Amino acid sequence: MGISIILIIITALLFPGIVTFAKTKIVGRKGPKIIQPIYDLFKLFKKRNVYSQTSGIIFQIAPIIYFATVFLAAFFIPIGNYKAIISFNGDFVLFAYLLGFGRFMMILAAMDTGSGFEGMGANREAFYSLLAEPAFFIIFSSVALMTGHTSFYDIFNNLHIETALSYFVAALSIYILFWVSMVENSRMPVDDPKTHLELTMVHEVMVLDHSGFELALIQLAGGLKFAIFGTLIYNFILPIQNNFLANLILFPIVILIYALLVAVSESYKARNKMQKNAQWIITLSAISIVVFLSVLIITEKIIF
Repeated sequence: MGISIILIIITALLFPGIVTFAKTKIVGRKGPKIIQPIYDLFKLFKKRNVYSQTSGIIFQIAPIIYFATVFLAAFFIPIGNYKAIISFNGDFVLFAYLLGFGRFMMILAAMDTGSGFEGMGANREAFYSLLAEPAFFIIFSSVALMTGHTSFYDIFNNLHIETALSYFVAALSIYILFWVSMVENSRMPVDDPKTHLELTMVHEVMVLDHSGFELALIQLAGGLKFAIFGTLIYNFILPIQNNFLANLILFPIVILIYALLVAVSESYKARNKMQKNAQWIITLSAISIVVFLSVLIITEKIIF
């Protein structure tokens, strides 16, 4: 049962380093080691927090709650035939709201600083996340209808990819989850983590005032989000893997491919113009509706 959370934690620690390493190789630079982000986390954990005089208690507790909600959300994710630590009917709804609550606390923290720039970033993150949530809910509501189950574990263990239309549903679901993960982590094409221009930043401008231990929690939570979505994608690709050794071999391969795709997309895809982001994110929800209609055909709710 604990294999899922162990693999997710390991992935969360290594994923940022793999993405950075791959991006540096793509542009022909030497770059840092894959484990460099782990060293950086340890350095931040040792440093003390510095607080602005205008910030209050919300600013201080928000990173802890943010990390706690993301870490708890990881307990809902199964791997193959190994059940998640927390599993019940409708658990994907609570999973989404846990991530939403953590994001809400970070938005409050950004506004608590009294900075116009951080408030601007908080506004953008709230808006983009609001637009991305329907795509996530439509996807998992669709596969829940397709399998007749409403928990992550039961959905993936009853997700039989056999027909051409079911392959189409799985492929579109993976595509949407990939880009939802990029929106959730404020990466390309909605945000560029390398930029330091406040007028175009989203997540980075929200955490400008955080430091030390709290900044380490925020960065670690970002790695956990990527690991969580990578595990969901793995479950769509290989929904049932009873063999423990098969999971240990196949899971890192899928996660590595996922990390390379993130690196390639951030290296070759330009960031959207700010006014185009909303339209682009809504397109993901439109594609998810295609998944829903396909499931209606598979389950014979719609008959041609």
